[in-house]
Amino acid sequence: MIKTLSGCSLLIATFCMAFLSFSVPASAATDMASPTEFVQRLGDTALMSLTSKNLSRKTREERVRKILDDNFDITAIGRFAIGPYWRTATDAQRDDYMKLFEDLIVETYTNRFEAYSGQTLKVSGARASGRDDYIVESRVIQKDAAPIGLEWRVRKEDGHLRIVDVIVAGVSMSFTQRADFMSVIQNEGGLNGLIASLQKRHEESQHNGG
Repeated sequence: MIKTLSGCSLLIATFCMAFLSFSVPASAATDMASPTEFVQRLGDTALMSLTSKNLSRKTREERVRKILDDNFDITAIGRFAIGPYWRTATDAQRDDYMKLFEDLIVETYTNRFEAYSGQTLKVSGARASGRDDYIVESRVIQKDAAPIGLEWRVRKEDGHLRIVDVIVAGVSMSFTQRADFMSVIQNEGGLNGLIASLQKRHEESQHNGG
């Protein structure tokens, strides 16, 4: 069975989704805003972008998909999630997997945005991590609970900043997703088993309206 994208509780997943996916104008990315500015801008535009209760599900999904494509390295995230199986996959398997992987993210994020309940994001700083990566430190501020720590792995690619991972309370979402997918691959017939599981989840989501 495929778990939710983050593999963590619904509450924490809501925080992950609510602040991962907010659009940065292309010009801002091209001008290489600092990693802290990049992430803070994501949070600052949240309320205006995807949380309105008046948005139709179709509109929300379209906005989530565009935001992901513009601000996340979906291919790198998807490749990491299946580890060595990417290298041995056929072109057709890669195409099927990546399409379904992005659909999984879009459907999961759309569900979380529909349940948004007023959290805010405060960025506190950033540090270099390797040649092209930065770790941006932040907290999700809640109304009736303690703040939750979020760290964002932001990568500089061809003059743009892209998010490649989020660490929630010390837990990497990329590593959690990889563990989920590896379990499916090993127990359900290899990469084709994972693709079939993703397809089934997508069909169920469409049937249930998300």
